[in-house]
Amino acid sequence: MSFQAYLDNIQTKTGKSPTDFKNLADKKGFTTKGKIKSEIKATQITNWLKEEYGLGHGHAMAILLC
Repeated sequence: MSFQAYLDNIQTKTGKSPTDFKNLADKKGFTTKGKIKSEIKATQITNWLKEEYGLGHGHAMAILLC
């Protein structure tokens, strides 16, 4: 599966684009202007995406890498 296919599947499942998730991560305090804060671990973000949006680990990582 291509990276774009991962992103397309995420948008189909959640109704949210990578940009939407970046904005939500800013609101949650994980990022500032789209950049992950130094004190935030990737696991915190992937766990949030899994718990709140039902994403699998690979899909959560795809959002993290955008």
